[in-house]
Amino acid sequence: MGFQCGIVGLPNVGKSTLFNALTATAAAESANYPFCTIEPNTGRVAVPDSRLDQIAEIAGSQNIIPTSLEFVDIAGLVKGASKGEGLGNQFLGHIREVDAIIHMLRCFESDDITHVEGSVSPLRDKEIIETELMIADLESLEKRLPALEKRIRGRDEEAVHLKSLCEKAIALLSDGKPARLLEPTEAEAPLMKHLQLLTQKPVLYVCNIGEDEIGSPDNEHVKHVKDVAEAEGAKVVTISAEIEAQVAALETEEEKTEFLQALGLDQTGLGKIVKAGYDLLGLMTYFTAGPKEARAWTVPKGATGPEAAGVIHTDFQRGYICAETVSFEDYIAHKGETGAKAAGKLRQEGKEYIVKDGDVILFRFNV
Repeated sequence: MGFQCGIVGLPNVGKSTLFNALTATAAAESANYPFCTIEPNTGRVAVPDSRLDQIAEIAGSQNIIPTSLEFVDIAGLVKGASKGEGLGNQFLGHIREVDAIIHMLRCFESDDITHVEGSVSPLRDKEIIETELMIADLESLEKRLPALEKRIRGRDEEAVHLKSLCEKAIALLSDGKPARLLEPTEAEAPLMKHLQLLTQKPVLYVCNIGEDEIGSPDNEHVKHVKDVAEAEGAKVVTISAEIEAQVAALETEEEKTEFLQALGLDQTGLGKIVKAGYDLLGLMTYFTAGPKEARAWTVPKGATGPEAAGVIHTDFQRGYICAETVSFEDYIAHKGETGAKAAGKLRQEGKEYIVKDGDVILFRFNV
C-alpha cells in the first residue's frame, strides 16, 4: 500500500465531499450541518499511474494491480475539541494512526453553506485545528514525564534521551509551533516515533475553491494559505471538491477526461493529492511485470534492492541475490524486458543498489 492520509478540518469545509469523490463512494454522509461524520470513514483507492498501463500492455499482463492508499475522513474538529468540545477529542486518536494529514481549508464564499465560525477565513481555521492538535500533544507529553523520570532514576539511558526530547517538544509547542519543526539530536532522532505526536505528522494543505474559480488565478484566501505554507515548508494543492464529486459520478475514463479537458484541467484532484503526498513523504514507485500481472509497489526514496524486495515478501529480502532492472523509459523504448536486454539496458544490481522511481524489476532470491 502507498500511504494513509487523514482528512481533517473544521465542519463544513468539504472534507466528506472530497472523501466521497476520492473514494468514489457515498460511505461518508455529506450534509450541510456540523458533525455529519460521526465515525472515521476509511476508503482505499488505486493510485493513478499511466506508466503501469503502458508496462502491462507491453508485458501482455492479464491483471493490472496498482498500488493503493487509504483516506480517513475524520469528523470535523472545533475550537475546544481537545477539551471535549463538539465531538470531543475521541477523533484525535485516529490521527495518530495515519502517515500524513490532509488539512482541508475552505477557500470559497457561499451564502448557501454555513461556516461553524460564521465567516470564511482559512488561516483562522488552520490555526484552530493546529492549536487543538498542539494542546493534545502537550497534554500527552506532560503525562509522560513522571514515568520517564522514574526510569532515569533506574539508570535507563533511553529514558534520558526521551525526556530531553519531550522537554524540547514541550518548549516548541508552548511557543505555538508544531512538533514537526523539532530538531532532534542524533541520539534522539530514532526515538521520535515513540512520541506519537499529532503535530509531528507531515501536512498537506488542500484549498477547496468554488466550481466557478477552477482555471482562474488564485483567490486571496488561497494566496494567503500558500504564503504560510511556503514559510512552513509545507505543500499546497488547490481543488474544487464539488468538481471532484462531479468527475467521480461519471462512468467512463473517457467521460472523465473530456470533462476535465473542458475545464482546462489535466488531472483530477486525486492525482494532485497523490503526487504531493508522495513528495511530502519521500515515496516513489517501482514496477514488476509478467504475463500474469503488472504491479506497482511503493517504497521510500533511497530504498535499496533488498528493501524494495521486502515490500513484496520478507523472503525476497532475506534471500536477495540480485535485481534485474530496467528503467521505465528503456522498458517502453525497447518494447519490454527482452528488447531492453538485447540493447544492453537490462542490468543486474546487487544489495547496494538504490532503486529509482519507475524501475521495472525482477528479483532473484534464494531461501
